[in-house]
Amino acid sequence: MSAGRTPLALARPAPRPLDIDAVLFDLDGTLADSAGDLAAALNRMRAERGLAPVPVDVLRPHASTGARGLLGAGMGIAPEDADYKALRHTFLDYYEAALDVHTRLFDGVDRLLDALAQRALAIGIVTNKVERFTTPVVAALGLDRRAGAVVSGDTTPSPKPHPAPLLHAAECLGIAPERCVYVGDDLRDVTAGNAAGMATIVAEYGYLGETGCADDWPATGWIDRPLALLDWMPPRRA
Repeated sequence: MSAGRTPLALARPAPRPLDIDAVLFDLDGTLADSAGDLAAALNRMRAERGLAPVPVDVLRPHASTGARGLLGAGMGIAPEDADYKALRHTFLDYYEAALDVHTRLFDGVDRLLDALAQRALAIGIVTNKVERFTTPVVAALGLDRRAGAVVSGDTTPSPKPHPAPLLHAAECLGIAPERCVYVGDDLRDVTAGNAAGMATIVAEYGYLGETGCADDWPATGWIDRPLALLDWMPPRRA
């Protein structure tokens, strides 16, 4: 048990095969490490103001909260501040201009997706990143050839933690929500998955929000690396 882990972690269930037909993934912090490109956009803004860059590792925990989290951590500005809207616009433009320079799949994701395909499990992506950014990132990573459904933060009227994006993905795949599992690295992923009636798995190798701890999240299970998800998957079908 790690030094920062609470006794609650001792109650975590052992991996078991889930009775599912599809695996839905969050994108940033679950399939892909995009913190480098997000940090680069933020540090470009800082450089223009004569400020020193903030290390990627410092900004990484804020990556899941997008512009709001990164502007707060790197510029000390919040959505209620007068300059926030203009700074957010600049940040997003800078990110769009270079969103696939440093972004990579986490180690093991390629092999995981191959293994899921071999088990005849459908694959979907559900992210709060809007389509303007989702489509080029998914294509750059080759995920467009693997995912049967890609749902962005603006695909449905409400993003996560609302269950609508997950339900939409299940519908696109033609699979009942209860036959899906959702894998993500943020509490809102677990909240959305539970509300959609899906099993939920926490990707603890991801960003985990600003607290960095998922011990008390109401999830079905937790994994510390992508390939550990296979311990929760049904066996290969004949």
